[in-house]
Amino acid sequence: MRTLIVTAFMSLDGVMEAPGGEPGHRSSGWTFNDIEMDPAVYELKGREQEEAGAMLLGRRSYEAFAPVWPTMTDDFAGYNAMPRYVVSTTLESDDPRWPATVLRSLDDVAALKQTEGGPIIVHGSATLGHALADADLVDRYHLLVFPVLLGAGKRLFSGADKDKTMLDVRESETYGNGITKVVADVRR
Repeated sequence: MRTLIVTAFMSLDGVMEAPGGEPGHRSSGWTFNDIEMDPAVYELKGREQEEAGAMLLGRRSYEAFAPVWPTMTDDFAGYNAMPRYVVSTTLESDDPRWPATVLRSLDDVAALKQTEGGPIIVHGSATLGHALADADLVDRYHLLVFPVLLGAGKRLFSGADKDKTMLDVRESETYGNGITKVVADVRR
């Protein structure tokens, strides 16, 4: 069975929206605006790309990444080479610039987890992340928590009324710029 990993940049108050400068959020680019750059923080991102066997995205994230990531051959060569899956009930076909297999349901995701291969990594995809967590399909979180409060925006965790989920922290480190890495497994 494959491990499903949700990876995210997150503010201390749980917002994950517009970390890299995406339009439409008043604090867009909050991961690099006013925070000192420390390459050590992003070691986790490189490791994810090396270890992942597939990428899973929601439709909106896929449509945002598809025109951009294929051109970033130095930074995202591993992601550009691995199989990609998009969970969507409305996407008619994948983007030929960045081909992907379209999955239509969480049952399809559960079936994908049963296949052989490396971990499945989920980037962005707030709505999908909520649905995966609420369906108990997430196995691990890779979080980079930034020392900022954003107030409004899409949050990493859903507001669903569900039972408590315990996490086992496997790694944590706080860097000189205040960013904290947390790698945590969902306790089963």
